Amino acid sequence: MNNLLETPIEYLKGVGPARGELLRKELGIHKYADLLNLYPNRYIDRTRYYRINELMNSGSEVQVVGKVIHLKTLGEKRTRLVATFTDGTGEMELVWFQGQKWIRENIKLNAPYVIFGKASAFNGVFNMAHPEMEPMAEHEASLRSAMQPIYPSTEKLTQRGITNKVVNKIMQQVFTETQALFTEVLSPALLKELDLLPKNAALFNIHFPKSQDLLLRAQFRLKFEELFFIQLQLITKNLVRKHKIKGHPFGNVGEYFTDFYNNHLPFELTNAQKRVIKEIRNDMGQPAQMNRLLQGDVGSGKTIVALMSMLLALDNGFQACLMAPTEILANQHFMGLSELATPLGINIKILTGSTKTAERRIIHESLESGELHIIIGTHALLEDKVKFKNLGLAVIDEQHRFGVEQRSKLWKKNEIPPHVLVMTATPIPRTLAMSLYGDLDISVIDELPPGRKPIQTVHRYDGNRLKVWKFLKDEIAKGRQVYIVYPLIQESEKMDYKDLMDGYESISRDFPLPQYSVSIVHGKMKPAEKDSEMARFAANKTNIMVATTVIEVGVNVPNASVMVIESAERFGLSQLHQLRGRVGRGADQSYCILMTGEKLSNDTKTRLETMCRTNDGFEIAEVDLKLRGPGDIMGTQQSGVLNLQIADLVKDRDILMLARQYAIALLKADPGMNLPENAALRNAYIELTKKKNIWNYIS
Repeated sequence: MNNLLETPIEYLKGVGPARGELLRKELGIHKYADLLNLYPNRYIDRTRYYRINELMNSGSEVQVVGKVIHLKTLGEKRTRLVATFTDGTGEMELVWFQGQKWIRENIKLNAPYVIFGKASAFNGVFNMAHPEMEPMAEHEASLRSAMQPIYPSTEKLTQRGITNKVVNKIMQQVFTETQALFTEVLSPALLKELDLLPKNAALFNIHFPKSQDLLLRAQFRLKFEELFFIQLQLITKNLVRKHKIKGHPFGNVGEYFTDFYNNHLPFELTNAQKRVIKEIRNDMGQPAQMNRLLQGDVGSGKTIVALMSMLLALDNGFQACLMAPTEILANQHFMGLSELATPLGINIKILTGSTKTAERRIIHESLESGELHIIIGTHALLEDKVKFKNLGLAVIDEQHRFGVEQRSKLWKKNEIPPHVLVMTATPIPRTLAMSLYGDLDISVIDELPPGRKPIQTVHRYDGNRLKVWKFLKDEIAKGRQVYIVYPLIQESEKMDYKDLMDGYESISRDFPLPQYSVSIVHGKMKPAEKDSEMARFAANKTNIMVATTVIEVGVNVPNASVMVIESAERFGLSQLHQLRGRVGRGADQSYCILMTGEKLSNDTKTRLETMCRTNDGFEIAEVDLKLRGPGDIMGTQQSGVLNLQIADLVKDRDILMLARQYAIALLKADPGMNLPENAALRNAYIELTKKKNIWNYIS
């Protein structure tokens, strides 16, 4: 049966080469199986037949049974064909502006028809333009269900005559040719336990639902199956890695770790930090490579967790590295970690694009000899010249900014690959994390260190600017510093650059020298210029930093307690949250002011309201996922990673949890899916892994 589903689509009766080509290009339908997996977007309820005397002018689609008793052509230049249609309770007009000759030749007068379309009243008479018409006998014999499916389409398909009706017809044809006998892929036990529809019934009822109830059950079955296979793949990958990819077991909790914990911790660890360190210690104690994602909100203390993980590597005689996506961030990590590591007698250095050649040579040598314990750096760490004596732990900050190939280069720096800890300050909604990073183990720091005051966020319209400026002057008078951020969106960089420069000029006028001093940072500046402006601001030599989103990640100036975000309506939620995280790093009360124009869409209002209501990055990420969908949140690299055919990560999170739970249980009981009852499952799984799908995108 499965072989028949591999048949190229043009061989299906009613398709042919021309339509086949269109279906390929427009909808990616290459063979019978692809057509079966073209699921309807929505359904029209055709369970009800209206009488003409019951019709109302509501613009909704209705279906009526009756007969055509008269046909006439009206109009001179633009003619239209008008039929009088009656059902015994009244009369209405059917109107065609195109295809009149064909209709005139094919309509049989006084024969029973079922018509379907939008009925609208004009001068007290109902009419229906271009109705769908079906002889009563055909209507009764067709596979078509009362819930009529509406399929995804494109303008080109409609123009070339591949209407919804045509798709419906070829769908019926595929069921006729295959006799609706589809291979069941789930085990009998699973079907029974979850009371799932069999595959045949599920596919039939998704395309030709017999009732609302069967449609819902069909949708549930197919969504579960899709998510179940994704989870099987990810969990298997994780297990395989743990078995196959050896790691260095760090059994020793020694001098560095204990000394730091007992004598040098700058603050009491939160319970979340303790829990996460325990998970990491447990992982690194195994002879399998750790691959863990550490999620924590802005300011939740991921860096200290990373340092303590590095100390474990040092205690076991290994080196550690931390890779950051930008020089600014690498420098910041270096400054923060040096302060903590130097009292312990740890040798720590930084390597970036702007490290001098002479210094580079020394770093390369001391890394190879093992003298250098910890190296912080950017992509420069990936160069072939950078060789370690024995790299035991690689910490990668801001995961989604590094490609898979770049990360695998780090792996190859050792015979046995190092343990990997990936950190992200972009909280990822649980459902998305389980789908995209289901093959990583996930640790979450979900509480902020004590004593942090929540940032107060307010939304102000451009009309309130004078009041906002007064507030900034009051804060500066208290010795605080201010960020003012402008959006920078690639497509219109020229315009945005102008926005930024105009803004800078007007701020310089409103906050004049010598009383105030203003810095500026943007993407067109050379790295050295950027760093020197940042350094001036960090040293409190300037009161205001005017910037683009360059400062989104990891700038740490505890004295900066106010952030103004201009044109806040042009930012996504997670970006607003990231930017806001640049303030609130000191003991003072911090503020974030979102400035916008007067006209705002509903989505924008939801975003701004969410920002003002909560500081919880996980809650914000959930709202963001609902507003934007999974592709956007993960950035361009991950967009379209999950080309889900029927499931939806936002709406179907409960099904996803269920699928994951059952996938884990199955692999525990039968890791190789070798039991006879899992044979069909195993075959389907093998077929899936042959296809280039989501798994190739996810590292």
